[in-house]
Amino acid sequence: MNITVFGGAQPNEGTPAYEEARELGVLLAQRGHAVLTGGYMGTMEAVSRGAHEAGGHVVGVTCIDIEEWRKTKPNQWVKEERRMKTLIDRLNALIEGCDAAMALPGGAGTLTEISLMWNLMIVESLPRRPLILIGRGWQSTFDQFFGEFESYMSTTHRGLLYFADDVKTAVNYLG
Repeated sequence: MNITVFGGAQPNEGTPAYEEARELGVLLAQRGHAVLTGGYMGTMEAVSRGAHEAGGHVVGVTCIDIEEWRKTKPNQWVKEERRMKTLIDRLNALIEGCDAAMALPGGAGTLTEISLMWNLMIVESLPRRPLILIGRGWQSTFDQFFGEFESYMSTTHRGLLYFADDVKTAVNYLG
């Protein structure tokens, strides 16, 4: 399967967040999955690196908007670059190009990716597929969200999100 991994650009090599993302890349590649990431630094680099080191195929979905804003290039473990013009095009490619998606901890960009994919599945613009949120932070964030806005979401909508405490549990959701 093609597995998109969302996550923050901040983790650096040697940090627990980077190593967790690297382990996720390894686990996905060991199961024969291709990984798709945003293709740059942080979580994207770590997942790409882990997948590459385990012999997997690494796709980086990059975009001109990000490169002009951040003055960056794709990480060295990207083997196939899918270059987009805009951030919106990039988000669509990451979401539409996967059979399942996972989200490691991250910031506003990661939350946007989760929310967009989730909403596209809710309105049936995107066929349902696993959207797995990794880490206690996502669980507590969405528990609060569901509690505060319970009347706005059906149980069916909530059921589109899967929560995993760690990367091994997340990969096991794929079957």
